[in-house]
Amino acid sequence: MGVDYVLFDKLVEFSTRYRPEGRSLMLGRQKFQIQTAYRKLYEKSLSQNEIGSRRFDFLQDDAYSETLFDMLGLGPMETMDFSDYEGASIIHDLNKPVPQELHGQFDFIFDGGTIEHVFNVPTALMNVYDMLAPGGRFISANGMNGWPGHGIYQFNPELVWTFWQRNCGCKVHVCQGVRKNPQEDLKPLVFPDPAEKGVRLKFKGVMPTGRVYLYYEIEKTTSSDVAGVVLQSDYETKWSGHDNAGATSRDLNEGVRT
Repeated sequence: MGVDYVLFDKLVEFSTRYRPEGRSLMLGRQKFQIQTAYRKLYEKSLSQNEIGSRRFDFLQDDAYSETLFDMLGLGPMETMDFSDYEGASIIHDLNKPVPQELHGQFDFIFDGGTIEHVFNVPTALMNVYDMLAPGGRFISANGMNGWPGHGIYQFNPELVWTFWQRNCGCKVHVCQGVRKNPQEDLKPLVFPDPAEKGVRLKFKGVMPTGRVYLYYEIEKTTSSDVAGVVLQSDYETKWSGHDNAGATSRDLNEGVRT
């Protein structure tokens, strides 16, 4: 997708809370160009977060985004992609497990719309988990609604809470629905953990029209550990106390890795 205004705004705010000390990685080499219709909003985001730079300072001649990440203190950025056609520094197919030498190597990983194009999503997500160092952060912005035909998948906040929190033991800092069209009167939809009530999240009447990102930020902690099978929250609640296949999201030793 690249870094549009709404992702720029999210990254600017994120950079005030977190700075990686080690390596940083983006999945797919993301582009960054100023959207003319929203040009004043870039300056507003920088001012609100007390960053003295101007929007044009973040641009680079080839329209990619390494300068943006560097200036926000989130780089220098390495790139992983299926091929080197856009100059990726690490060539790897996310459908397949990453090599052991990449495990625990990155303090920050950014997915600006790549995993929705990967067929084997469980392996792609496990690759991110494996590549993150303890204390590392992962930011993802993929299509949630309004993106038919764009990628192979659109994603649901259930995935964030069930996979990242309950299956991997990671901390979810942000889980939101963010409209691609940055109308100032529309706030992001904040998605709570469905397991808190044991029922599915309800979107009728609250989902904005147009394209909506599923935007989330997770932290791999020193105690994070993969449990096994990923189960949807409301079904896990219903199955509790009944005979089943023996699966819960935190008590199996194999599942998404097999």
